[in-house]
Amino acid sequence: MTSANATPRLTPTLGTLQLWGIAVGLVISGEYFGWSYGWGVAGTLGFLITSLFISVMYGCFIFSYTELTTAIPHAGGPFAYTRRAFGEMGGLIAGIATLIEFVFAPPAIAMAIGSYLNVQFPELNPKYAAIGAYVIFMTLNIIGVRIAATFELIVTILAVAELLIFMGVVSPGISLSNFVAHGWAGQHTFSPAALSGMFAAIPFAIWFFLAIEGAAMAAEEVKHPRTTIPRAYISGILTLMALGLGVMVFAGSVGDWRTLSDINDPLPAAMRMVIGSHSIWMHMLVWIGLFGLIASFHGIILGYSRQFFALARAGYLPASLAKLSRFNTPHRATLLGGVIGMAAILCDGVIEGLNLTATMITLAVFGAIVMYLCSMLSLFKLRRHAPHLERRYKAPGYPVVPAIAIVCSLISLIAMVWFNPAITVVFIALMAIGYGYFRLSGRRGNTLDT
Repeated sequence: MTSANATPRLTPTLGTLQLWGIAVGLVISGEYFGWSYGWGVAGTLGFLITSLFISVMYGCFIFSYTELTTAIPHAGGPFAYTRRAFGEMGGLIAGIATLIEFVFAPPAIAMAIGSYLNVQFPELNPKYAAIGAYVIFMTLNIIGVRIAATFELIVTILAVAELLIFMGVVSPGISLSNFVAHGWAGQHTFSPAALSGMFAAIPFAIWFFLAIEGAAMAAEEVKHPRTTIPRAYISGILTLMALGLGVMVFAGSVGDWRTLSDINDPLPAAMRMVIGSHSIWMHMLVWIGLFGLIASFHGIILGYSRQFFALARAGYLPASLAKLSRFNTPHRATLLGGVIGMAAILCDGVIEGLNLTATMITLAVFGAIVMYLCSMLSLFKLRRHAPHLERRYKAPGYPVVPAIAIVCSLISLIAMVWFNPAITVVFIALMAIGYGYFRLSGRRGNTLDT
């Protein structure tokens, strides 16, 4: 507990396994839903190529980003690195972009939780279930980071096990002929339309890995960060690559993948094609499959609360958001992100033809891509202008590996702007609001840990 005049500090309590649980748990819902929307615009083969491209981007990014997280273990994550490299404006851009990513990803996950529960309880309104999920997991995050991280580790292990069980149960029914049927944007063969679809599918391929960088926001709460963080990050990205590729190929090979391309629960639907609706395996997938969604939902709440906290502590947002509860957690920041997320959920269906899940995913990905670019540019800048930083881990293949991450991120950003002009405007407006508050408040950040 901090005194009234002390700078708010978070307590180091997390080890390697717990941080791996946070890193994988933040992302693992992306293996359960969301990615299949990419089939709708690119087909299975087109989306496979897009996913491999994004895997390269994330591999290069994480191996490079880990250098920053170990050299500057700060709750602000990308905000702290970019601010150190490019000053106040750089920190503002990275911080608000990261906040957009972490605030708008949870509503999509919460709606998927509601959809999974609706499979088991058809009379349950998915919106109410989604809002209930917010209440439960905001409370858990406020109670304490060690309890939250232990819970995250347990549900992440269960979620990984469930994905492996899913692949095992459907394996007798898979046929690659199903996967390649109409595999190019719904066509039998490759065409220029298929290439366009591959670029349009980028946000849904990123959803396989979105938010893994959020584990850096727990860096102040990690014991021995300069050894713990690299182990957790590298093992985490390899885990996610294997699971993402496996789930996509197995689900797309059991039947007509087009029936899975626009729903929030593709794995139960795929399993239903093989074993029917009443198998014990089917019920197990619905219930244990919820752990995958819960792991990400719970982990991203932890991430956005730390981002609000770090930005407020540095003067970019109202100082009240940096207040800590008696459990030494940023409770006000947790509640604010939840209010925004629940408001987004209640807007579902208000605009005719708007798919809330796809829209929230795309908006979150915009924030992520901007943040990735800021982080990689910061790596280059700090290598040159801050050689004194303690770097027990250095990005392998520097400068080629981080340069690949930058090029892939730029391609992704250009494609997203081209295919999502309306969401681009929303993203720019949110960034402008953050900038406007910063300018009008007259506040400037302190130099804490940056």
